[in-house]
Parts: sequence; structure tokens; C-alpha cells
Amino acid sequence: MRPNILYLHSHDTGRHIQPYGHAVHTPNLQRLADEGVLFRQCFCAGPTCSPSRAGLLTGQSPHTAGMIGLAHRGFRLHDYGQHLIHTLGPAGYYTALAGVQHVAASEDTIGYDAVLGAGDRRERYRRTEHNAADFLRQPPSQPFFLSVGFEETHRVYPDPGPEDDPAYCLPPAPLPDDPETRYDMAAFHTSARTLDERMGVVLDALRDSGLAGNTLVICTTDHGMAFPRLKCNLQDSGIGVMLIMRGPAGFEGGRVVDSLVSHVDIFPTLCDLLEIEPPPWLQGVSLLPLITREKAEVREEVFSEVTYHAAYEPMRCVRTQRYKLIRRYDERLRPVLPNCDNSPSKDLLLAHGWADRRYDREELYDLIFDPNETRNLAADPAMATVLADMRGRLDEWMRRTGDPLLDGFVVPPPDAYVNDPEGLSPQESPMTGQEFVALRRERGYPAG
Repeated sequence: MRPNILYLHSHDTGRHIQPYGHAVHTPNLQRLADEGVLFRQCFCAGPTCSPSRAGLLTGQSPHTAGMIGLAHRGFRLHDYGQHLIHTLGPAGYYTALAGVQHVAASEDTIGYDAVLGAGDRRERYRRTEHNAADFLRQPPSQPFFLSVGFEETHRVYPDPGPEDDPAYCLPPAPLPDDPETRYDMAAFHTSARTLDERMGVVLDALRDSGLAGNTLVICTTDHGMAFPRLKCNLQDSGIGVMLIMRGPAGFEGGRVVDSLVSHVDIFPTLCDLLEIEPPPWLQGVSLLPLITREKAEVREEVFSEVTYHAAYEPMRCVRTQRYKLIRRYDERLRPVLPNCDNSPSKDLLLAHGWADRRYDREELYDLIFDPNETRNLAADPAMATVLADMRGRLDEWMRRTGDPLLDGFVVPPPDAYVNDPEGLSPQESPMTGQEFVALRRERGYPAG
């Protein structure tokens, strides 16, 4: 019988968990890594919530899939029939959802065979791990795909617990080491502990049910942590994600893979593993050659993108093992603050003039000598050949995938809700897409 698939996913975690070497106590995820395969260089298709998940679940770039913004704000896939479950279903899989999904305003739009748990959405989210565990204790007779989504480590974080003393927490690399950022990171640690405990409930139920030997576990997150210069940014701190896979066909043994991989590769990997004809829209590649050691690399580069989060901030990037090119496509070259969640870390940067800093339209980084992406080399004559190569890679990908940015301003759905890019917070009152287009015209910007 084909293996079951257990898809565990979190919000805003990046790679800040114990198996990636961070001082964040996540023993259940560490055990999963010890037993499976950990991908050190996995990147999301977009460092914002719905676009990232759409990239993984459709196997294509968010702009190709249509998810250029947030599902709960009125953005949607072009075709929900391209969701992974509609390829697995005809192959004999029972599909079920527990907890967060975030690629549709309503779970009913997607087409799962079952949405687990009773009560309203908040109650189902509160009992996500228990609903998933109940399912695993009484599984269907056929192979299943079970998606288990957690709200952690999304803000707002709980206050730091006694195990997470802010005095001894190290903030993420792009941020200064200050009392505000240490407290903020300590609170993240506490949220990550909760995530690990909740995922542990599901993994324990899988083991106790006797299903673990024939179940492929896919554990990942959507994008980087909800800190300034991480989530919603195309630096590695925003697009780098955890990915741990454990199960049959070689996904075992505590291996670490350093090859470049993308979330869009998971769908074709499942088709390869399950011997299912891959649908024609897939843009990723199978990871099985890495697992079988047939190849050391399966791709030369990965791509990622932002169009809308709370506000419009069109950016694209290409990343190879050594270099990163980030390109901005809007007239505004200052921080789009509604795309950064409110936090003590954000308040600290704002107090020191973050709102007035300017970005370059094009950024080129050497990730060997500048892994934190702080020194833009795009204007360096010595880098002209590298810059031309990276530009060519990005331009070709945008053409091949039908990127709407090639035609200029990307118009949002008229009934979507977006924030003013000139604002300060995602909590400010949004406007409709139609109103945003009118606002751009008033300010003299292209408006479609």
C-alpha cells in the first residue's frame, strides 16, 4: 500500500528550532530530525503566509498559482483543482485537514474529504493536535493525506516562560542585541516550545497507532520569523525555512542534506515517490535523487517573491549556492511598515529611524562572505559578470512562469483588503483593492 502522508506545518518559524542549531528547546522536532532527513538549505516560494503555502501545495510559484496576497484578505488561487489533494484523491488517498490551512478564506473551498473537529474555527484550531491524534488512532482503510496546521509561532507571542530568560536569549542575526530584542526572542522561544509540544502530540499518536513505518512525515513552516527584516523579506532570514522529512524510501537515518531545495519541490517529490503522473503545471523538481544519492544537486537556483502581504511591496529574488539577487519593482524604496508585524523589535527600529531608511532597487549579495546580506555588490564593476548571470536567471524565470510584474503594477482583486504602504502597522484600517488603485492614481503612481 502507498505510504500515508502527514504534513505538519507552522506559522512564522523559519529555521529557528533546535535541529538547526538554535538554542530553542524543541525536543520532538529534534527527535524527528534524528530519525529522518533534515534539509539545511530549503527556501519558501514567498516569505508571506498564503503565497508560501500555495507554492508548496500547488508546486508552482505563487504568482502562477494566483495567490499573490493573503487568503483571509480576499486573494485566492486561480484553480483550487491544482491543490495537492486533488492529485492525491484520484490516486486513492483520503484527505483530511486539522487546524490552519490559509490558502482559502474557507476550508470548504479547497475540497478535503474531512475537516477534523467540531465547533467554530477557533475551537478547531485550539484542539488541532488532539483532532489529528484522534484521526490517527482510527485511520481510514485507504492511504491518507493529513494536513495539520498550527498557529504557533505566529504573533502575538505569550510572555516568556521561566525556561526562557530574556537575559540569555540571542536575537536573530539581522537585529541588534538589545533588551527589547532579547525579550522578543525569549517570547518566541516560549511559543516554539508550545509548537513542539503540540507537534509532539501528533507524532506520538502516529507512533502509538503503528502507522509511523508507512507514513511520510513532512514538517515545515511558511517562512521566516515575524521580526523586522525577516518575514516578508527576501533575505535568507525571510525565505529560509525548516524542512524535515521522515518515512519510507530513504527518508531516515538522521541525514542532513545541504543541497538547494524549494517548497515547490515537495509536490513533484510526492508524485515521484508515489508513482503518480505529475500534473503539467508543476514547476519544481523531485528530491528523490538527493535521497537515493543519485545526485548531489537537483537545482542550480531557487526563486522567491513578494507581491502583497498587508500592503503592496513587489519584489522578486533568485538565489544560487553563492549569490542572491533581489529586485524591487515599485516606486517606493522605503520600508513598507504594514508588512512587519507589531513587536518590541519593530518599536526599537522605528525609534532609531527605520521608517526613513532607503532600499536599493537592485541588490546583489555574496553569501559566502556576506551571509547576512548587508553589503550590496550590484554597483561593483568586479561583479558585473555575476550580476548579468543572476539577472538573466531571474528574467528567464519571470517570463517562463508568466509573472504579472512583467506588465507593471499588479492590480489586486477589487474586493480584496490591503493596507496603505505609507502606513505603520498591519492593524490599521485597510482599504479595498479598488480603493488602493484609486489611491495610487492620486499619488501619481502607475495603477494598471
